[in-house]
Amino acid sequence: MKQEALLDLPIERAQSQVIPQTDIASIRYMFHEMNRQLVDHQPAAYYSSVKRIMDFTFATAFILLVMSWLTPLLALLIKLTSKGPVFFIQKRTGYMGVEFNCFKFRTMFVNDEADIKQVSINDNRITKIGKFLRLTHLDETPQFFNVLLGDMSVVGPRPHMLFHTRYYSECIPYYNLRLEVLPGMTGMAQIKDYIGEISVERELRKRIQWDIYYMKNRSIRLDINILLSTAGCVFMKIFPFLRKSK
Repeated sequence: MKQEALLDLPIERAQSQVIPQTDIASIRYMFHEMNRQLVDHQPAAYYSSVKRIMDFTFATAFILLVMSWLTPLLALLIKLTSKGPVFFIQKRTGYMGVEFNCFKFRTMFVNDEADIKQVSINDNRITKIGKFLRLTHLDETPQFFNVLLGDMSVVGPRPHMLFHTRYYSECIPYYNLRLEVLPGMTGMAQIKDYIGEISVERELRKRIQWDIYYMKNRSIRLDINILLSTAGCVFMKIFPFLRKSK
């Protein structure tokens, strides 16, 4: 599974070559450069230890200070608006391809396609409270328990369901590179607005591009910047929704 990659190009080399201008051509050029130069990035020696301490501290604080009162409230709303369990537990692909149970608040009516069909924007499987949970990303807050268990980190490539991992790994170059770090609740692709439904393959390639960028440049400072950017993105989504509902 080990595949080494380079995403950022030296300025001198980038200026000396003609870079294709179309989206598809530029993505092909990116993967060609990654394959040709093959440079492996190793974070600072202290990175893994400090990141794990940050993950544990952040997840514990959020669970105690927020989820302790938020979970009963959301559980009640979920139960009042649809039949089924409060939590949705789905097998996802984790570090080095190991499967794990990913926790979420249930946002859809119970259905047989939850593990094979991607959720779309106007999906009729989504409940009324589910639309709000997905908009605000509150449905993903139970994944802080995944962080405590060590299945996930707060920051990293988003874990995909098993069906998508098998499919995309066969048709997207370097897809499995993203499995060489712990999956995260948020990441570079998410703050670059590559989030939600994947409608065309080009969007997935862009996500992988940012996932690999994160792998090559990961550091505590970058993790903190991603966290702050994620918080800003969430607030920008929540406040227009609240103003509209008044």
